[in-house]
Amino acid sequence: MKMNKVVTFAMLALLIGGVAVPQAVSASDEEKAEVTSDEKAFIKVEGTIEGIEKNDELTLYTIKGEEESPVLAITEETLLFDNTGKKIELKKGDKVSAYTRADKPRIMIYPPQYTPDAVIVETDIKTTAVVGIFDDELVDSYLKLQLNIDDDTDISSASGNKVKADDLKNKDLLVFYKETTRSIPAQTMPEKVVVLDENPVDEDATVEQIIEDDHYMVDGVKMVPLRLLAEKLGYVVDSTGVGAIVSKGAPSYTITRGQKEYDYNKSLMKFEAAPELLEPRKTYVPVGLIEEMMK
Repeated sequence: MKMNKVVTFAMLALLIGGVAVPQAVSASDEEKAEVTSDEKAFIKVEGTIEGIEKNDELTLYTIKGEEESPVLAITEETLLFDNTGKKIELKKGDKVSAYTRADKPRIMIYPPQYTPDAVIVETDIKTTAVVGIFDDELVDSYLKLQLNIDDDTDISSASGNKVKADDLKNKDLLVFYKETTRSIPAQTMPEKVVVLDENPVDEDATVEQIIEDDHYMVDGVKMVPLRLLAEKLGYVVDSTGVGAIVSKGAPSYTITRGQKEYDYNKSLMKFEAAPELLEPRKTYVPVGLIEEMMK
């Protein structure tokens, strides 16, 4: 099976690259192509775990990098693999690479704290793991990497949904591979691909279930989706371009992203943490606001 895979890879490279077959290189020896894309979908931080602090909601891992010692806030939803694609648990001394969506809000503190979507523990095995957004040709323009999926590729999703090769297009992917061609973009037949999708919203879910399934932590404050929860509670949410006005009869909240201060019936109030835009048209606020709306 492996010999057939190598032969198929070489023939595919010949068809794509013309008469010259791009030379395959191992993941550890690959040459980094020049990055031309301005869009970096994920922020990557690297280092060795040197401190662990467990809380009720998450575990904080301090890692020692070359220039700083960032903190990784790990939850039950964080994907944890070694670079071969095996699920693992983090421990002191692990050399890790953590990937966080570039548009995810981060606490403005030092050292910086990240809530990564995936953390990879590096081993001595010559396999590479990367995270990126791949287009309808399965190319990540920032990574300069194109995926060629075959029957041997292990395909799955973070949510547990069944996926096939066509489902990988225009998705955030965690990719494990051993060899690439020396072409631009580099091409690889990955060993394993994980779609970083999210569980779909259950219309019958309770407020408590939504909060449990969709939140992140900022300096000990649980941040939850404003519109989804407010409308679940019968409020009307009107976007202002920089935030939202949330109302239900007399109660009215005017919220501005990036500001802790908010207006409640013309009275100035203050959040523990500033509302943030986590993804397009999806503002997150401290869970205390939702609890107040439920009274």
